[in-house]
Amino acid sequence: MLTALILIPLIAAVLVLFTPRSPGSSLPRLIAVAATAATLLIGLMLFLRFDPNGGMQFQHIVDWVPSLGLRFNVGADGLNMGLLLMGTLVAFAATAVSWEIKTLEKEYYALLLVMIGGILGAFASQDLFWFYFFHELALVPTFIMIGVWGRGGQRNYATFQITMYLTVGALIALAGLILLYAKMPAEVRTFDIAAMTAHFQKNALSAGDQSLIFALLLFGFGILVSLWPFHSWAPLGYGSAPTGNAMLHAGVLKKFGLYGLLKVAMPMLPLGAQQWLPVLTFLCLGNLLYCGWVAMKQRDLNLLIGNSSVAHMGFCFLGLASLTLVGVTGAVVVMVAHGLLAALSYALSGYLYAQTGTLDMDKFGGLLRRLPFIGTAFVIALFAGCGVPGFANFAGELMVLFGAWKSPVAGQWIVVAAAWGALIIGGVYMLRAIRSVLHGPLPERWANLPDATASQRWPLALLIVALLVFGVKPGLLIDQIKPAAEKILQHATSGMPTSAPASSGVAQIP
Repeated sequence: MLTALILIPLIAAVLVLFTPRSPGSSLPRLIAVAATAATLLIGLMLFLRFDPNGGMQFQHIVDWVPSLGLRFNVGADGLNMGLLLMGTLVAFAATAVSWEIKTLEKEYYALLLVMIGGILGAFASQDLFWFYFFHELALVPTFIMIGVWGRGGQRNYATFQITMYLTVGALIALAGLILLYAKMPAEVRTFDIAAMTAHFQKNALSAGDQSLIFALLLFGFGILVSLWPFHSWAPLGYGSAPTGNAMLHAGVLKKFGLYGLLKVAMPMLPLGAQQWLPVLTFLCLGNLLYCGWVAMKQRDLNLLIGNSSVAHMGFCFLGLASLTLVGVTGAVVVMVAHGLLAALSYALSGYLYAQTGTLDMDKFGGLLRRLPFIGTAFVIALFAGCGVPGFANFAGELMVLFGAWKSPVAGQWIVVAAAWGALIIGGVYMLRAIRSVLHGPLPERWANLPDATASQRWPLALLIVALLVFGVKPGLLIDQIKPAAEKILQHATSGMPTSAPASSGVAQIP
């Protein structure tokens, strides 16, 4: 079923390309919506059938080039099951809201489906080769879609910047992965991630090798996630992207780097992790504080959402760097919650842009009178971004702060600064955006703006329901993540002093 989850969008992309080109034809869109609806149903079925204590499940292995140890190997554990479900939700919503595309629809939906297949393949892969290949398969359409269907006067510059940054980040990460693979003896060399982890656990690399490789993976994957100070591509890139592309990249694909650190770097290179994660705790403050301050100055709605998205990644990095069970589990919860939130936020900004032709918040005001559904959804999205209780973001961020407080790596002053950045800075720019866009006198030019139709509402409602379900009952995610996170921490903390204060944070999730 996991293989079907990956193949359905890719096969649909080929079908879309072979549809006859005719003006006004909705066939490419119908194929894309049907394919992503099928992946969502499969993703939901797998999520409901997943056994939190069952280890790797739904695994499908096919030998590809046995002489080189290459196998197609996909599976689901607690670490990626929630991410796969979130990916299918966002993929379906992103396809459904792409009604704004009026030119070259065939090419747009084909690229969107390739991107979706690559994203799901990257998170499902248990083989290092396919893990990286699928990410690159998803990344290339991003560059093309911004360049062709992007918007705004800085579209070309945004395309150039995002291409340069992400290409460099991917190459740095690739160098680390190749070096890690080359460090295995030839007789046992394999791309199987589980086998590689077991090998390096029994035959640890030298501290110097671990430090070098972990640094390559940290900064390579970090650039892909928009780790400060390598983040400047993200707000402008997302702001210039078509809505569906921004939803998928900011919501789902950006989590690949965090997943790579958790899946590959931390368990295979524990000494490197223990050396470099203290550095990560300082860098993540740049995400939380600096990007939050930048968001406060924005008057363009997409740039505000983009900087807010980068700021939220600071919580994920802080959770990973805490090396506690509570913190790491919370980081994965934030990854899922932020994916839903980013998709919802960009879907709403895309609707406003399609109706008004601008995202300048100074030109808005009083829109809640004309757009009751869109306005309500906008308030929900920004409240979720503030970490208001009842939404999935609150549960994940709170766990990260608790985990980091007990961490042997992060100091308690970092937790105070992170909480201040999230509660004060985040609250200020989110509430100011609500006031600027929705309240005050309604400009005459927006007196006849139409609210969302029924077909435009249900993709947004789906994302809101998911945020609320995982917010009201976060145990649906936590119970799945916890066993996998425990295994990662057993590897990542090997060799640390047993008296480290992390023990109280690793033992229990309240």
